[in-house]
Amino acid sequence: MSMAQTADIGVRPADEATAEPSILLEARGLTRRFGGLVACRDVDLRIPAGGIVSIIGPNGAGKTTFFNVVAGIMDPSGGTVVFRGRTLITMPRRTWLEPIFWVLPAAIALLVTYLLGAFNGEESSTAVGMLVVIAVLATTLLTAIIRPRWYSRLMDRFGILRSARPNDVVAAGIGRTFQNIRLFQNMTALENVLVGMHCRLHGGIIGSILRTRRVNQEEREARERARELLTYCGLPRRHEERAGSLPYGDQRRLEVARALATGPKLLLLDEPTAGMNPQETAAFTEFVRRVRDEKDLTVLLIEHDMKVVMGVSERITVLEYGAKIAEGSPAEIRSNERVIEAYLGKGAAA
Repeated sequence: MSMAQTADIGVRPADEATAEPSILLEARGLTRRFGGLVACRDVDLRIPAGGIVSIIGPNGAGKTTFFNVVAGIMDPSGGTVVFRGRTLITMPRRTWLEPIFWVLPAAIALLVTYLLGAFNGEESSTAVGMLVVIAVLATTLLTAIIRPRWYSRLMDRFGILRSARPNDVVAAGIGRTFQNIRLFQNMTALENVLVGMHCRLHGGIIGSILRTRRVNQEEREARERARELLTYCGLPRRHEERAGSLPYGDQRRLEVARALATGPKLLLLDEPTAGMNPQETAAFTEFVRRVRDEKDLTVLLIEHDMKVVMGVSERITVLEYGAKIAEGSPAEIRSNERVIEAYLGKGAAA
């Protein structure tokens, strides 16, 4: 499947009247419920292209849940996320109808083979008929998993709407790191970065099996690019070291390198300086600015270290109990009474 096909999966045109070229990502009324608990409640957030935006809030404010919804890991309970002018994340609708399309071709194949006499009592013809039906069913299920563009358009035509999956989100141009480091611990640093590059490679299954010249050339270029990214992220001599044996700060940098390998336009950083000492934190803060400027990226980060937030952010959004309570520049947030109350209590805000 080509990148052009992959990038369109789960991504639909947004309202042209509301799309703004300067806004890279816009969350509109984003809500996520877990039973009776509302982790995110009608969150509106606009991220300008080229900016560094932070989301802050007390523990349990819904920050990571917001990230998980934007990244396609969770479906929203309401609202949408528009990325680069197209609806990427939305509440699924009428998905109960989709399984009908999975079994309908196999049912038709079963009927046709029956009418053609495949099930006339002879073992050989019955076996052939069953093989045909199973092959049709397997092909249909595989198509539903891959979800090519024509399949998504067909589902749209019948009002069956699914939110973008994590691989669709990555293909669209959003990379992320995680609050708890999620590297492939037994793979080398280089191999971890190559995993991130997978969505941008074009060799395909057949080419990889046959080991064509194009695939070999693409893999050589990918390895060279991975080494460059590791060096850029401060890991120049750790290419062949196992990820699980790297120091904590280097593992954080490796996560960023893997996210950059996906070729993102928007980089989501979930508490990137957690567990770092002051020197590592200061270096990483400067690194975030450099990545934004040199890689032409937009950065959205969650961070508890207010020194980092105030030092690197151009705009800050504050969440409390899943709802947005404030938004503005670092100076505006620093003096906002509702923010002070959320962190320190009513007495501190008085």
